[in-house]
Amino acid sequence: MTPAEAASTAESATPSAEPTSVRPAPGATPPRNPLVARAAAELIGTALLVAVVVGSGIQATELTKDVGLQLLANSTATVFGLGILILLLGPVSGAHFNPVVTLAEWWTARRGGAGVTLREVAVYLPAQIVGAIAGAILADAMFGEPLVKWSTHDRSAGHLLLGEVVATAGLILLIFGLARADRLQFAPVAVASYIGAAYWFTSSTSFANPAVTIGRAFTDTFAGIAPGSLAGFIGMQLIGGVVGLALVAIIFMPGRSAE
Repeated sequence: MTPAEAASTAESATPSAEPTSVRPAPGATPPRNPLVARAAAELIGTALLVAVVVGSGIQATELTKDVGLQLLANSTATVFGLGILILLLGPVSGAHFNPVVTLAEWWTARRGGAGVTLREVAVYLPAQIVGAIAGAILADAMFGEPLVKWSTHDRSAGHLLLGEVVATAGLILLIFGLARADRLQFAPVAVASYIGAAYWFTSSTSFANPAVTIGRAFTDTFAGIAPGSLAGFIGMQLIGGVVGLALVAIIFMPGRSAE
């Protein structure tokens, strides 16, 4: 889940030597990668992320009846899984795995920053949604659950919706704050750690991702969400994305040069 930033290049100290290129930091989107490769990375990355979330939830409920331990197992698996996926696929697609991140990056790009184009958004978003659904089905298949069974976990309460605004705003603030501070090399650890923490400090257990939310509606297991709760969650996630970008603009406001 990170925004595309241009990779820096390092030049040798002697003018006669050829410049040596530096590999893109995790979370960066190298413009040379074909769009089909980036779309595949987004689809596969989102699918594996949802498989981790749903699969670890199923495993946890089979191993213990303690809800606290179930959430601990679910969040721990998600932290490690997400961190690895960002590290692996970040240099390919930016490792968004999240329509809110993609839309936020497009917005910053149209205002002069680096990021995805509208055409790329039109490819990324379907790839993320299809990947999320496929990941839920894969997890169900691995544990012998019905491949598609609509979740019955109602999550429409107002305090849960507030939790989604907070979770998503914090995620966007973190990702784009790292970009503004030129710290994207820490994205795999920072983003995974934030999601792990948000599992516990938000009432909604931090979905913070419309694609993942849609995918989790396809499984009636620990991590599921009832289809009737989708609109509220996705709406709050989009609002959280706007709040997050506003916080980035305020906190990381460019300084004025002295006259």
